[in-house]
This record gives sequence, structure tokens and C-alpha cells, in this order.
Amino acid sequence: MSALLALHEAIGHLAPLADPPAPIPSVGSGAPPGGAKLSTILGWAAWIATGLCLLGIFIVAGTMAVAHRRGGAGEHAAGLGWVLVACVLIGSASTLVGILV
Repeated sequence: MSALLALHEAIGHLAPLADPPAPIPSVGSGAPPGGAKLSTILGWAAWIATGLCLLGIFIVAGTMAVAHRRGGAGEHAAGLGWVLVACVLIGSASTLVGILV
């Protein structure tokens, strides 16, 4: 117990010697130059990715329908799962980036 008190006292003496944390630099306000063009490109990318996800669901559903006629549609469930995971990631991309930034 006395070792803990000695350690606490030693840390208490060292704490005032530590430098205070540096302030967070200001990055200004507003968008950077060319920000509107970047926003347009990201909007197009979001629409294209959403369209590809929809196309992926259609393709997996079509292959499941054809395989069902042949008697084996169960193996395409994993493909549908991956497509749905991609849809969730694309749909929540801006939220995920907002959390990380």
C-alpha cells in the first residue's frame, strides 16, 4: 500500500513538468477550392455505386431463380449476403466517414 502512495506522490510531482497539450489547429471554414467539383464527383460515385448494388441484387436473384429451376438455389445465398453487405456499406458510407473524421 505504501508503494502505491509513493508512486502517486511521484506522479503528482511530475505532472506539473509535463507540457500542456497543443491546441487543435484551425482549418478555417467553408469548402476548399474545387470543393463543389469534388462534391459533384462524390455524388456521381454514390449514384453509380447504388446502381451497381441494385444490379448486383438483380443478378443474384436471377441466378437464384435459374438455379431453383435446376434444383439448387441455396448456394447463391452467400452471394446475396455479400451484395447486401455492400449495400449497407454504401448506404452508411457518409456516416462512417463522419465518425472517423
